[in-house]
Amino acid sequence: MIIIGAKGFAKEVLEIFHQLNELNNLYFYDDVNTDGPGKLYEIFPVLKNIDEARVLFQTDNRFTIGLGSPELRKKLYNKFKEINGQFISTISPFAHIGHYGNLIGEGCNIMTGTVITNDITIGKGCLINLNCTIGHDSILGDFSELSPGVSISGNCTIGEFCNIGTSATLLPGVSLGNNVIVGAGAVVTKNVPDNTTVVGIPAKALVDKKNDA
Repeated sequence: MIIIGAKGFAKEVLEIFHQLNELNNLYFYDDVNTDGPGKLYEIFPVLKNIDEARVLFQTDNRFTIGLGSPELRKKLYNKFKEINGQFISTISPFAHIGHYGNLIGEGCNIMTGTVITNDITIGKGCLINLNCTIGHDSILGDFSELSPGVSISGNCTIGEFCNIGTSATLLPGVSLGNNVIVGAGAVVTKNVPDNTTVVGIPAKALVDKKNDA
């Protein structure tokens, strides 16, 4: 099993495997910091290139992504699917997930303290960070990311490749388009179109002053 990444968020994903007592034959992958240590915490081997990953996939082709950023997660998903990787979700046993009507796509990271109620659909490759809450009948599109402490109310829809900042809140029934960024601490009270960044309370779209002049 490979965790893609060997810094930052990858260490938090490692904690999930520790919680699950699934540490045997666990590897990390980092082809950016190639001068880094050969083992993380002097225990877990760090693969340095795609050829090493390809060899490991001959015996265990599972991988999960230990990096943030929706676009980067999609890029890495494509890279490892091309060598026949199997995209695996990592879900903390200390997340609280309802028992009715929930669908969780492949390759999601659902971290400690998250609360997911019922009738919720979570797309492929989503990252739901520490202590997030997601209310009933909500939908998250593929590769969207919730930072720590985000609160999604009931009947919300979040498009693909969205990035919602720490402690932001979506009020009931709000819809976000694709590629939406919500600033930390924002309270979103109205629908937000594709490719928009919103900040503040209530959340408002940022305006490009150069183009607005």
